Amino acid sequence: MPPLSPEPSLPASSSSASPARSRRRALVAWAGAVALALLLIAVAGQWAARREANFQADSIRRAMEVHVLGLRDAAGKYGYLPFTAGMHPDVLAVLAHPQDPAARQRANHHIEEVNRLAGSDALYLTDPQGLTLAASNWATPQSFVGESYANRPYFLDARAGRRGLFYGVGQTTGEPGLFMSAPVRAEGGGEVLGVVTVKVSLRQLHDAWAFVRDPILLTDARGIVFLSSVPGWMYQATRALSPADLAGIEHDQQYGARTRFAPLPWRVEHIEGAPGYLVRTTVGGKARRFLAVDEPLPDLGWTLTVMADHAEVTRARERTWMLGLLGAGVLLLGALYWRLRERRFAEQRDARRDLELRVRERTHELDQAHAFRKAMEDSLLVGMRARDLQGRIIYVNPAFCEMTGYGADELLGRLPPYPYWHPDDVTQHWFHYEAMMSGQPARSGFESRLRHRDGHEVITMVYTARLIDADGRHSGWMSSVVDITEQKRAELRQRQNDEQLQHAQRLASLGEMASTLAHELNQPLMALSNFASAAKAFAAQGNQPLLASSLDETVAQAKRSAEIVRRIRGFVRQRTAGAEDCAVAALVTNALALLQGEMRQRQVRAEVRIPPALPPVRGDRVLLEQVLLNLLSNSLQAMQQGTPPERRVVEVEAELREGRVHIRIADHGPGIDAALAEQVFAPFFTTKAGGLGLGLNICRTIVEAHRGRLSFADRPGGGTVFTLELEASP
Repeated sequence: MPPLSPEPSLPASSSSASPARSRRRALVAWAGAVALALLLIAVAGQWAARREANFQADSIRRAMEVHVLGLRDAAGKYGYLPFTAGMHPDVLAVLAHPQDPAARQRANHHIEEVNRLAGSDALYLTDPQGLTLAASNWATPQSFVGESYANRPYFLDARAGRRGLFYGVGQTTGEPGLFMSAPVRAEGGGEVLGVVTVKVSLRQLHDAWAFVRDPILLTDARGIVFLSSVPGWMYQATRALSPADLAGIEHDQQYGARTRFAPLPWRVEHIEGAPGYLVRTTVGGKARRFLAVDEPLPDLGWTLTVMADHAEVTRARERTWMLGLLGAGVLLLGALYWRLRERRFAEQRDARRDLELRVRERTHELDQAHAFRKAMEDSLLVGMRARDLQGRIIYVNPAFCEMTGYGADELLGRLPPYPYWHPDDVTQHWFHYEAMMSGQPARSGFESRLRHRDGHEVITMVYTARLIDADGRHSGWMSSVVDITEQKRAELRQRQNDEQLQHAQRLASLGEMASTLAHELNQPLMALSNFASAAKAFAAQGNQPLLASSLDETVAQAKRSAEIVRRIRGFVRQRTAGAEDCAVAALVTNALALLQGEMRQRQVRAEVRIPPALPPVRGDRVLLEQVLLNLLSNSLQAMQQGTPPERRVVEVEAELREGRVHIRIADHGPGIDAALAEQVFAPFFTTKAGGLGLGLNICRTIVEAHRGRLSFADRPGGGTVFTLELEASP
């Protein structure tokens, strides 16, 4: 028989390799189809993004046209006013006779009337040296009359015979605005006699920008943002400013006291072929990306920048991608569906095998869980007790057995009365037992006293809940029993300590009241002594009017002393301070009136800046006046030594901030040493010779009783600023 040849195995080998090659070809085909689909989807997404970007650019251009018209209208609406106002005879008369009061008054009235009819913010006339001779606000506290604007570019342009245009912060009012000026010439177009300037506020335009969805901003020729719908971008620069630019801004006082302009928090990206540029920044705490387009305004010297949210472009691209992927996914799912059917039967067989394996694993896990639960229950310090519906004990844990002194074999199956019930509380035990059996156990638990097997008492807290079996039926009651014996003993000791502490606090309160009365009555009693001495002197001189005035002041200070005693007694008794509306200006005036003599003696003057429209504060008038009196007196004493007389000024300011009134008292003294800052309000701490160290402590106590706050800070250039913060009257 001839030997077997290997050739018959070749067809089998070829047939086994054929399915593998088919699978590889199928995978290559699928991969090519997927790659082509992804390429088409990417191209479609880019087309959609480019289309959305062009649409945004068109929208920006349309919006920009509207904003440019608004800006030019705001600037051109009042451009005629300086020229026409300068032609009036009253204006020419005051320029010819600047020292004539009648001519100046007629010019003031004329300019005021022209400004009122035109609706501009301010209109004023300056002489060739920049000194204001007449203004529309001549009768207001912030009058321009007498102010010099010789450094302003609009004045210099008009004095040179050109029309001036300048945007900046007002030197007198601190309010920004657009300044337009024109020269006033002699008859026949001769020399420049003066300059007429009109100030126009762009606040209405700026307020309208607040409702625009995307940012809009205006920058000046130096790149500084002076109008923006994003408040955080105001007075920041689009580029680094040169020393010459900074010097010019400081000389012109264009933006008030600002001499430093931080760069805008932008990251600019230029895209080839795009109508503008991309700006990456943060607005409202969120990272944003905008498409920005600039529009120069040569006639105004500004640049208008309008932005649009670039996220719309990204969303357009993503929407196209999602639709493409969704379509490709549907096709892919349809192609894969038939393959899933083939695998389903094989997976069902595998699932049955997995189920059997999981059942065996679950049984083992249940055994492990039971052992774990048993170990956990045995390690609990809280006693656990279960009873059935007849009240028979069916379960206790080791903690409960240790708590009562009885073993589990002695308790299981027992019905009440239980052996651990305290014989003196049997009636209470039966009450709680019957409440449980009636289905109304105490939800918050109840305190129960038990008797240990060895006879000592155990105080417990018992919490009872229904015991529900695996079928959801009520099968009994489960109770948690917590040993609170040591807690009760600790509470008793704490009550004894609290009583001793309250006794000590009452003694301390009596001492504080005595110290407070002595400190607060010091000022009125000193005033009584001074007025009595003055009355004696006036009586000796026979000056009856001044004698009567001194006696009246003596009576007033005596009443004030009685009022302080009454208020301090009520304050120590922790009563609410007298509720009345107190005008801040009146409080400050009364406090300064009591210090007039001391201020003259110490050569100190006061500067009070309180807005007329400031709302009153709610509180006790006498105590608040005493707080201001103490703070002002401290300021006077702080400037007594080491401060030259010309700098002995105490400044009192007030403002409304977030519904609360802030009163600041500042001096030019040596300030407070940083090492002593934490002890300033401490009782009995003082840096004055002969001081008690109670004034600031009492002041803070009174302010906090009014739901206020008293603080201090160092003043730039030397001195201390005390800030009194009180609630404004509703």
